[in-house]
Amino acid sequence: MSTLAIVVILLAVVGGVTYLITKGKIKDENNNNIPDVVEEKIEDVKKAVEVVKETTKAVKKTADKVVKTTEKVAKEVKPKTTAKKVVKK
Repeated sequence: MSTLAIVVILLAVVGGVTYLITKGKIKDENNNNIPDVVEEKIEDVKKAVEVVKETTKAVKKTADKVVKTTEKVAKEVKPKTTAKKVVKK
């Protein structure tokens, strides 16, 4: 699609939403021209993002502990190598 068509479609959507808000068909309690449904969804997404951030921090902390423990074990365990030389004839 051309840029002009995208701009025209976007303006039509914004104009339609604005018209419906002024006629009272779409709820907008605080009169900021953003439908309340959209504001509620944005709040839900913000809460979900916060949960993901907290979970990510917890996973990172646990992963760091696993790495440190693995490094300690790797230092303490010395592999017994009984490798034999392979001689090709």
